[in-house]
Amino acid sequence: MQHIKSISYLKANAANIVRSVGEQPGTYVVTQNGEAKAVLQSYDDYERTQETLALLKISALGERQINAGRVSSAEDVFVRIRARRQESE
Repeated sequence: MQHIKSISYLKANAANIVRSVGEQPGTYVVTQNGEAKAVLQSYDDYERTQETLALLKISALGERQINAGRVSSAEDVFVRIRARRQESE
């Protein structure tokens, strides 16, 4: 759920808005001069968004590596891991 509020409304009702964001899912879009300028969301929602972005970045990096041919079979990886373990013993 999304709420659109002006910055003057936010100033006058900050405590109520922060309480609402913490209790109900959704975001507040804050406008200034009729244009969207900021988004207010709960900290938990922010954390979930950051985790999702991190996973998407990892996925995109993996796809770029595959497209560039920088891949190894699982068998080759395990052979290298075993070799490193033997070297360190």
